[in-house]
Amino acid sequence: MVVFMVRLSAQEIAVKTNGLYWLTTTLNAGVEFATSNKVTIELNAAYNPWTFKDDKKMRFWLVQPELKYWLCEKFEGHFVGLHLHSAQFFGGFKDKRYDGYLAGGGISYGYNWILSPHWNLEAAIGLGYARLWFKESDRIYCEKCYENKTKNYVGPTQAAISLVYMF
Repeated sequence: MVVFMVRLSAQEIAVKTNGLYWLTTTLNAGVEFATSNKVTIELNAAYNPWTFKDDKKMRFWLVQPELKYWLCEKFEGHFVGLHLHSAQFFGGFKDKRYDGYLAGGGISYGYNWILSPHWNLEAAIGLGYARLWFKESDRIYCEKCYENKTKNYVGPTQAAISLVYMF
């Protein structure tokens, strides 16, 4: 039997939520762990289950882990990061429905402001790649009326203004 002992002290763990996702009615949360004085590992998850007026929807779940290197000290100031992303989606807002997946990764830059001993504000932007594979069909349901498609996307892959609580 192997026992792992982890010593956690102040400023080693943070929980956060992205305000930009909330503006799109997307539920989201993240947790970030310090592995050293300059490196943290973050795991973000987002979920949008809603259907809007006229059967418009973009239901999805998303997972986005990230490795961050802090230029000053963990959870303070500038950072650069490497992130991965994976998602499953279903919906559409116009005349088409999309049912599929995406996977990819990218780089990010951000800044973390200390507001108080336990609260921070973090802004981040990321650029990267995503491979999408999906079924495209008309919005009117038809089991056999779809076309399999793929798409390669290069561009923004992350945008966040997050409220962070430090333990």
